[in-house]
Amino acid sequence: MTVPIVSGSVPGSMSDQLSSDLASLAIPRDAPPRRSRRRWIGGLLLLGGLGLLAYLGLPVLRAKVFRPQISITEVTLLSPSQESVRLSAAGYVVPQTLSKVSAKIEGRVARVLIKEGDRVKAGALLFQLEESEPRSRLLAAQTRVLAARAAVEAARAQLDEVKRQAERQELLARRGAAARAPAEDLRARAVTLEGSSRASEAQVKVAQAEVETMRVSLELMAIRAPISGVVITKPPSVGDLVGPATGTIVELADFGSLVVEADVPEGRLHLARPGAPCEIILDAFPDRRLRGEVLELGQRVNRAKATLTVRVKFVDPAEGVLPDMAARIGVLAQPLDERAMKEPPRLVVPAAAVASRGGGKAVFAVEEGRVRLVSVRLGPALGSSYQLLEGPAAGTKVVRDPPETLVDGAAIKERTD
Repeated sequence: MTVPIVSGSVPGSMSDQLSSDLASLAIPRDAPPRRSRRRWIGGLLLLGGLGLLAYLGLPVLRAKVFRPQISITEVTLLSPSQESVRLSAAGYVVPQTLSKVSAKIEGRVARVLIKEGDRVKAGALLFQLEESEPRSRLLAAQTRVLAARAAVEAARAQLDEVKRQAERQELLARRGAAARAPAEDLRARAVTLEGSSRASEAQVKVAQAEVETMRVSLELMAIRAPISGVVITKPPSVGDLVGPATGTIVELADFGSLVVEADVPEGRLHLARPGAPCEIILDAFPDRRLRGEVLELGQRVNRAKATLTVRVKFVDPAEGVLPDMAARIGVLAQPLDERAMKEPPRLVVPAAAVASRGGGKAVFAVEEGRVRLVSVRLGPALGSSYQLLEGPAAGTKVVRDPPETLVDGAAIKERTD
């Protein structure tokens, strides 16, 4: 709005100055304030920045905070004899002959004669418990046996004496030289002494039974190996209290009875008949291949998993193989020959688990509910997999078909369908 200039009696110079000052105060209607325009432009830029940040950071935030459901596969060892494998399954090494040694009587360990890993023979002394107290009880029981036997001898001697006196009195009574009453009294006394003698003999038997019990208890203080085998657990130390309440104190395993137990689907049991040739690969020795043979099938199907336990024995010497080692068996169409045995197995990873990250190839290893990005170096394709030249070890669980939004360290949840 423009303020009008009033002319009148104001002098000329003063009137011009006043008109100029009033004109400078005029505010044009069509010119927006500069400060409002800057705020408007700043708001647009802020909204644009927030939108760009949400677009770029939301997938990362979602992967970090939320737990996407993913499918899992694993890195495996592919045998050169894979073409002849009719059935494969994973399992564990289990000894068929296993003894859990425990103490049958309570006591403290006085001597330990074994350590973990020792080979022992059946009957070998493993532990010696403190035996001073049971030995003293045995001596006391043996003393009671001697006392009971002495009492028996005294009773028998007294009985013989009374019998002789009774016979003399009866002889005198028949001749009329003495009355019959004393003879009858002696006979009655002999009967009483004979009962006392039998009671003393019974006491001897009781004392002897007690001695045998004490002797057995003393023998149980020496804990011996029930089978020949290898000590596979740490034994107790000197001074430890053991007994029936403590349960197993050491385990012995016959390494000659080691087999691989694997769960095989019920629908494929016809491929795992006893005597079928097998190949055994242990996770602990991925470069070794051992020949095996189906030993027997379990006698009960796991209804929940629809599987049956198949036991595979080692044909080759199982050197270095230990109980509970993870193993993978392959039932073959024909036995392995020497040439095939010399070819090492190859490490493979499913192609569906390989992702492109940072200009290279990588897989997402699953560790305790989270993923870890691991760079890999791939070899030639082997069917639906790649030979893995560098990367995680065999048995490592990896994400199948990882989404683009999956990042290192993200929490995941395994898909169960």
